[in-house]
Amino acid sequence: MAASFDTVEPSAQLRRSFVYRKLLDLGARFAPINGGAVAIAFGEDGEDESRLGQRLGIADLSPLPRTGFKGTGTIEWLQSQGVTIGPESNRGYRQAGGETALRLAPNEVLMIDSLAGGGFIGKLDDAWSWVSANPRRPIGYPMPRADSHAWFAVSGEAAAGMFAKICGVDLRPSKFGEGGIAQTSIAKMSAIILRQDFGRVPGFHLLADSASADYLWDCLQDAAIEFDGGPIGLAALRELG
Repeated sequence: MAASFDTVEPSAQLRRSFVYRKLLDLGARFAPINGGAVAIAFGEDGEDESRLGQRLGIADLSPLPRTGFKGTGTIEWLQSQGVTIGPESNRGYRQAGGETALRLAPNEVLMIDSLAGGGFIGKLDDAWSWVSANPRRPIGYPMPRADSHAWFAVSGEAAAGMFAKICGVDLRPSKFGEGGIAQTSIAKMSAIILRQDFGRVPGFHLLADSASADYLWDCLQDAAIEFDGGPIGLAALRELG
């Protein structure tokens, strides 16, 4: 049974995916979320798509908000804004609203939105500004990620096996735990991988250079064929939990 949601043409929204033309060719339907056109579903059967997500699904989340901050004072400033960040680098810290803070280095954090598409990321961007005091209190500086990094999600029991074809890091659940981050090479390009399950289904978030988004999307789709994987929409990811 198809899920009920409003649909839009990607060209009618302020933001659209770096790979939206490929998604259109695959039959994607798009929903408006925070001014962006997000691939919400493929085909008409939401139950089939959810089952695909449990086996091996690849979703494009690039239109959803994300941002970054880096430099001395970054962690303290983000914590003052209500962001929970632990002491370890290369860890993802899930927030109460479903967002995640990826601590990439002692003074660098990448923030990704929740699957619900909330407004917290935008509030962080709006809140950052240099104070007029001299000397200024160190608060880091912005590292906008919405245009620089494409954002894909990979779900399913076969996800780690699929990644083994294009990535040298062992991403099996027994070796790469929940919240782990690998800054590595995927399909011969630099990328960030976050292990973050969708409910009880193994899951990963993948962020990489937006200029190579078409190439990476094709690599993921090609690697998924062996495992009977394929594209899924945001609705299926939400259904997984």
